[in-house]
Amino acid sequence: MPFYRHEENDLDSADGVGFSPEDVPRAAAVFGGYMVTKGMELAMHEHRKAQLVLTLRGVVRCEADQGVWIVPPRCAVWIPGNLPHSVSLAGNVEVYCLFVEPDAAPALPRRCCTLSISPLLERLLLHVAQMPVLYDVDGADGRIATVLLDQLSLAPVDPSDRATIDDWGRRMAIAQRTLTRALKRETGMSFGRWRRQLHILIALQRLAEGASVQTVALDLGYEGASAFVTMFRKALGKPPARYLADRRIAA
Repeated sequence: MPFYRHEENDLDSADGVGFSPEDVPRAAAVFGGYMVTKGMELAMHEHRKAQLVLTLRGVVRCEADQGVWIVPPRCAVWIPGNLPHSVSLAGNVEVYCLFVEPDAAPALPRRCCTLSISPLLERLLLHVAQMPVLYDVDGADGRIATVLLDQLSLAPVDPSDRATIDDWGRRMAIAQRTLTRALKRETGMSFGRWRRQLHILIALQRLAEGASVQTVALDLGYEGASAFVTMFRKALGKPPARYLADRRIAA
């Protein structure tokens, strides 16, 4: 995706030609804004740097790592470096992309996932988007970029977010009743059932890849394996180990 920034110390200040975020020698760089489109698709590609795609208006669809992520307003998808992915934009959107050097935030996930974005993290992203591309690493801008990366490292993976539908309504500036109706219309499920189904799908993928029940439970926001196993058994009729064993036998 080409980006255009016209500031005195931009990499391309001489002629205003778009440049690749890969060329920016900074730990964090943010680009984006409001775009009027009739829909746009960026074919499968990859970056050396990790990338966070934050949506503030419209809907962004990302395909990566054998999965599809729909990014509604005030949510973000995290894409590790060197991971092939495609991005589709539907209609008019306001989207910001943060590019992170591989060694700048080692605590961040090593797999594609959606992250919950706090109001503070959102404001930091928007602020860095307005900073010079080649900001002073040792100055105030450099300190803000460091705080941005610190806050990003604390952002919870969405499936582990225990926010209620009221919380999500406030995050997205949508009335709880409107959000409930939309979810029912689009999925045929209540919010609670939709979240349980999401947890089951993620758990089955992670467990099949060899992750432990304890790890999956904690990643999904459960206090421990026991609560997760109880939920799993209620949903599928068997505890995780038995369910996976039976699937292997059937296969």
